[in-house]
Amino acid sequence: MPIEDNTNPGTLIAEPQPDFSLVDVLIPTAWLLALLVICFAPTLRHLVQDWIKNEDMGHGFFVPVVAAYIAWLKRGDLVFPAKVNKWGIAIVGLAALQQYVATLGAELFLARTAFVLSIYGVTLYLCGTANFKKLLLPLGLLFFMVPLPAIIYTQITFPLQLFASRVAETVLTLIGIPVLREGNVLELPSQKLSVVEACSGIRSLLSLSFLSLVYGYFFDDRPWMKFSLLVATVPIAVVTNAARVTVTGILSERDPELAKGFFHSAEGWLIFSVALALLLLTHHLIKLVIRPRAGGNGASAAV
Repeated sequence: MPIEDNTNPGTLIAEPQPDFSLVDVLIPTAWLLALLVICFAPTLRHLVQDWIKNEDMGHGFFVPVVAAYIAWLKRGDLVFPAKVNKWGIAIVGLAALQQYVATLGAELFLARTAFVLSIYGVTLYLCGTANFKKLLLPLGLLFFMVPLPAIIYTQITFPLQLFASRVAETVLTLIGIPVLREGNVLELPSQKLSVVEACSGIRSLLSLSFLSLVYGYFFDDRPWMKFSLLVATVPIAVVTNAARVTVTGILSERDPELAKGFFHSAEGWLIFSVALALLLLTHHLIKLVIRPRAGGNGASAAV
């Protein structure tokens, strides 16, 4: 608000603005996050144990680090001082209630997502609505560090197990390897292969979905392209996992030891690398298809 200059009556000068730096937000944010970590310490301890023991959640360690890094990169887009949004306190209160209910019912998924919601509330309160919207990507990534609830996990993994088993049965039969399939169990001449939950493809699907969002942020600004890459992770993960089961069946006929231990794990990493390469290839193919169409229209080319 302009004020009158006392030395020159009638002359208005701009009111000096208080000095403000990003540190003024980082300090209270750090304090509140530290308090949240203390309040959710038992939940977070079990979550980290899941990251260590559950191979499907191996990417969990990277999620908070990557999310924090992206949020830091976005600091130049944030505008401070920002008007606090008191709805953030309401979200924190709701998360506390959710945590209480989850503790009474021993429901891990609710307890873990309550921690994520608390971070949402703190961010909304301290940074305001406009800045909160700019941080939606790193905040959204935080849900990837929470394992799926058991009921949803089972509903997803079993159909994937059956699909991988059917594909492997078909391919092995075509190349002359006799196979008898019973559900998710493949009976080969040398041994039986069971396509368990760990081999369903859910592991690569979760990790690949997380990587697709991160890759889209760094290499393509178009929202529709990011969404396309995220959708593409589903068929890529399913098909590559079916290929993994098929390759395992072929190798096990040559040497049963190749379907176990180190070789089985190494095969998984190799197939995941192939899936990641297919995701990058999909991105480039979409750009090749879209670019000629945009070039044929002057208005589109300008965009």
